[in-house]
Amino acid sequence: MVVAEVLTGIALVKQATDFIKSNIDTVKDIGEIGDTIEDLFKGEEECQKARAKKAGVGNVGDQLGIKSVAQEIIDAKLAQEQMQKMRVMIDNRFGVGTWQSIVDLRAKRIREAKEMSDAITQAITIVVAVGAMAAAFIYVIFTVAS
Repeated sequence: MVVAEVLTGIALVKQATDFIKSNIDTVKDIGEIGDTIEDLFKGEEECQKARAKKAGVGNVGDQLGIKSVAQEIIDAKLAQEQMQKMRVMIDNRFGVGTWQSIVDLRAKRIREAKEMSDAITQAITIVVAVGAMAAAFIYVIFTVAS
């Protein structure tokens, strides 16, 4: 199992941040740390998902426990803080606007992947529906012909 898969949430954010901090001055282009930047985004998303999951209906005692609430808020704030630090470091190293370009391109690719997935799902649904209608039509023709 890949190390990034074992780490979750804030641990992934911290690992990615530490790696970028230690390598930012030696990388020649942003592609050399691209996977680590993606890990940073994944870790931040996991913090947000964990927080949203806890907000759902479930064990009320766990949701209302001060330790749980505090940890969720602190992890989310730490993740946001690290994202801000990375924005500044990457913009300083590669030019103002680089971070925003990364964020925008990532959002575009996620949106395109979702659209592609939706299109494939629709195509499969249409093929299955047409196949079912064709099968029913053939069944009726053979039944009437018999």
